[in-house]
Amino acid sequence: MNFLVDAHLPRRVAYWLKAAGHQAIHTLDLPEGNRTTDAALNSLSLENQAILVTKDSDFVNSFILQRQPYKLLLISTGNVTNNVLESLIQHNLALLVNLFESHNFLELTRDGLVLHS
Repeated sequence: MNFLVDAHLPRRVAYWLKAAGHQAIHTLDLPEGNRTTDAALNSLSLENQAILVTKDSDFVNSFILQRQPYKLLLISTGNVTNNVLESLIQHNLALLVNLFESHNFLELTRDGLVLHS
C-alpha cells in the first residue's frame, strides 16, 4: 500500500510503514515540507492513490464533503509516546491493510480501529 504521512505525526511513522514493506512518504520529504497545504496533500493523495495518515481532523471534513484525500487513516490516540504509537501501528497494520481493501476511512484509537463510511 501507499501511504502519505502528515506533519502532525513523526517521520518515524513513514519509516515503520516502509519497514513493513509499504510505500510511504512524510511531509518532511516533500518540497514544501511540513508547510505543504492540506489541499496539496489531498491532491497528492489522489494522484498517487495514497492513504493519508494524519491526526488533523480537518481532513475528516474534506473526506466527507469532497471525498478527498484518496483514503484516510485518522490517528485519534491523543498524546502518546512514539513507542506507544509504533506499537499501535505495528499491532494493527495487517488489519489496516486488509480493511483498506474495502473501506476508505479508518480511525486508529488507543483501543483499536473504528470503521467509517
